[in-house]
Amino acid sequence: MSSTPLPQCPVRPAAVVNQDIRALMLSAGGRLRAEDRQRYERLVAEWIVATAQERALGDVVTAA
Repeated sequence: MSSTPLPQCPVRPAAVVNQDIRALMLSAGGRLRAEDRQRYERLVAEWIVATAQERALGDVVTAA
C-alpha cells in the first residue's frame, strides 16, 4: 500500500500524458533545453500519479 494518498481531483489518463512526453521528446530531437526539461519533469510527475491512480482503480492494461 502506498504511503502517499492519491489526489482526489481528476487526473488525465497515463496514456495521454505519455503521448505528451513522446511529442515533447520528438519535437526536441531527444535533447531537452532547460525550459523543455521543466515541462518534461512536470509531465513525468503527472504520469506517475496517473499510473498510480489507474493501478489503484485496476485500469492498467498489462503487457503479455
